[in-house]
Amino acid sequence: MTSRPTLAPEESLGNAAADALCFLEATALARHVADGDMTAEAVLEAHLAQIARLNPLVNAIPTLVPDQARDSARALDAARRRGIVQGPLHGLPVAIKDLVQTRGIRTTFGSRIYEQFVPQVDEVLVERLRGAGAVIVGKTNTPEFGAGSQTFNAVFGRTRNPYDLERTCGGSSGGAAVALACGMLPLADGSDLGGSLRNPAAFCNVVGMRPSPGRVPTWPRRLGWSPLAVQGPMGRTVGDVALLLSVLAGPDDRSPIALDDPGHGFRAPLSRKFKGVRVAWSPGLERYPLDPALRRVLETARPVLAGLGCKVVDGAPDFSDAEQCFQVLRAYKFALAHADELRRHRDKMKDTVIWNIEQGLKLDGLSVARAEEKRTALYHRVREFMQTHEFLVLATTQVTPFPIEQEYVTEIDGQKLETYIDWMGVCYAITLTGLPAISVPCGFTPAGLPVGLQIVGRHRQDFAVLQLAHAFEQATGHGRRRPPIAGAA
Repeated sequence: MTSRPTLAPEESLGNAAADALCFLEATALARHVADGDMTAEAVLEAHLAQIARLNPLVNAIPTLVPDQARDSARALDAARRRGIVQGPLHGLPVAIKDLVQTRGIRTTFGSRIYEQFVPQVDEVLVERLRGAGAVIVGKTNTPEFGAGSQTFNAVFGRTRNPYDLERTCGGSSGGAAVALACGMLPLADGSDLGGSLRNPAAFCNVVGMRPSPGRVPTWPRRLGWSPLAVQGPMGRTVGDVALLLSVLAGPDDRSPIALDDPGHGFRAPLSRKFKGVRVAWSPGLERYPLDPALRRVLETARPVLAGLGCKVVDGAPDFSDAEQCFQVLRAYKFALAHADELRRHRDKMKDTVIWNIEQGLKLDGLSVARAEEKRTALYHRVREFMQTHEFLVLATTQVTPFPIEQEYVTEIDGQKLETYIDWMGVCYAITLTGLPAISVPCGFTPAGLPVGLQIVGRHRQDFAVLQLAHAFEQATGHGRRRPPIAGAA
């Protein structure tokens, strides 16, 4: 249980107290602000100081709006003095992924084309964060147009892994994961097409959840009916992720696939017994290569799951055609989203983005239709498998964090890879199923690099996924290990 701060709201925070505050669980921090133990302004200033101290080392939050944030915090404190708590995130600082439009705050998409773009609207996610009382402090770094699980772009540069500054933090929600790991934010949002919530969480020893499509409504969007790209929560604990999901989830008729379930259900207790629950164990889904050092860390998770009472059995659904389906569906999305920009601004786009757009422009309608047909068949194979297994557990990534100057992985355990996204198969295969999935800290290699465990649940059973991840987290405590630059816990 998190200890209760003894600081009065009006006291200034010393270094030790500020450090402790920045690593409080978001659930606890929210209670303290709502109860009046701390002011939103004091919480904000502690996090701004942490950003000033560590962000120059990691480049996680390239756009800061401290004056706007202070105005918001003071307004929340004034409301609290009148007895008004705005919502479950009252006074908690957040920074928004730089792929998400934020009214009045520069949003670059990691692209030189949009280097000075300031949106006039908030996306639904931002509306909900503001409405819940969150204080927006800036934007977190992302690759250009979110392409690739390595966070760098020509606008802001590279975001570094806090566990080893010479290695990547993953992506595309890399800035968000690093900010969380360093105590610069208590909560963060992300988005996920091929693993962008899960991959950086694994590389940075935090928690990232890809919810069921429609769980978090997305608007504005060109492809409102598409279930492939989702937005979702990140945090340092599973409980914090559940808190943020409770705010982000819920119906909205601007999203045609939005689920009707209200979000507040995710604030229910996560404790659960798992005796006899069948869990399928397949680190590489019986088709994807894994780095041997990563595999050794993953193997330590299996007895933990058994110790929770789970019946852990080897096996995985048949993921035939996953690679072809994903490459085709990803390519047509890139072509639709960026063909005009390619025609007008080719000189401002990175090579992998150009390649992905051009792959999409080569497609014909029948190729896309066949990919959707194969994806439907894959969904039913996985659905039938999950009827006898409540969870599927596997690796979140196929490698450990690689050198920051390397754009993407080209070989794993002796197997050559053809494209810049081939090394993310364990994540994008799960994307195709539409099932909820989470990455939770699983341990560290001898070199001190984090490894994530991916837990996948049945169709729309997001809460069950959170419950197993919470139980695993409580049994292991891996997430309590801070990065070296943030100091000992």
